Formats: sequence, C-alpha cells, structure tokens
Amino acid sequence: MTVLWETQQQLNAPRTRTGKIRTLQENAALFSFLQANGIQSMQQLHEKIADMNSCYYDLRGKIVKAERRIATLTERGEMWEQYNQYKSIHKQLAKVKPEKREQFEQRHSWELILYDAAARYLKELKDSGEGITQKAWQREIDQLTAGKQTDTLAMKIHAGRFESSGTAPQNRRAAVPTGTGQLLGREPER
Repeated sequence: MTVLWETQQQLNAPRTRTGKIRTLQENAALFSFLQANGIQSMQQLHEKIADMNSCYYDLRGKIVKAERRIATLTERGEMWEQYNQYKSIHKQLAKVKPEKREQFEQRHSWELILYDAAARYLKELKDSGEGITQKAWQREIDQLTAGKQTDTLAMKIHAGRFESSGTAPQNRRAAVPTGTGQLLGREPER
C-alpha cells in the first residue's frame, strides 16, 4: 500500500518550477494549519475536518432556510401590492352599468385576473390563520436579510480558512494517505 502511494506521488509530482512552488506553499499552509490546531494524528485531522464541515453546512442550512422564508414573504408582499394596485379597477367594475359590464371586463381583463389571483391568495392566507401584515412581513424580510448576510460572511470566512488550511479536497488527498503517525514526520505507531 505504501509503495503504491509513493509511486502515485512520484507520478503526480509537479515538474515545473511554478508547480513545485505551489505545492510547497500548499504544504506550508497545511503544516501551519496542523500546528495552529495542535493536530498530531490523522484521527485529530479527520475530527477537525468533520467539525469544520459540520459548521459550514450548519451555516449553509441557516442561509437556505432564510432564503426560503424571504421568498415566501416576498411573494406575500408582491400579492399584497398586486391586490392594492388593481383594487380600484375591481371597484370600478362594481359601479359599471350591466349593459357596459362585458365591455369593461374585456378592456380590463388582465387587471381583473391579477386582482382575482391576489385576492384568492390573500384569502387563502387569511383562512390558514396568517395575518395580512405587510409591514411585519417587510420587517421580517429585513431581519432575515441581515442575518443571511452575516451568516454568508461567516460561511465565506470559514470556507476561506478551510481552503487556506490545506485541508480542502484537493490537498486532503495528499495528506490523508500518509498514514496515521507520519503526519508530522513521526514514524507510524504500532
């Protein structure tokens, strides 16, 4: 197994000066990460990577949840605006004399369709127990957006640490096959 890994490392060894410098920088970043986190074994490295992944995906889950809620609230706000925008057309329809009603409906068919769709949406929302509170929706959107921006920044910082640590997927392949005790140049424990 060790011979196979060494052969693979020789085949994958950089041949250009730039490649060798890049590999050296990646190895230095990995070594720095290992020292900074007190990692001395493969098990500790795997635990640290698992912890970093867990934190990253927890943040990603919070961001996705916030995005979904923002989309729902935005849709509600748009329907509220659509309802208010076309409410005057609907009121005019109610005032039109019966003989001119069909002509009015034809001229304003799109506005009436949009009004009816918004009215149905808001009625279903109200029937489900939700309040029709445009200002509260907007406040919640603002709060969720601020939280999402904070979480996105934290996730980017976390991802940056993960990549600069040398434990990103392309570098992890190089670090993992070294064996349990060989991580910091020690002989494997038996």
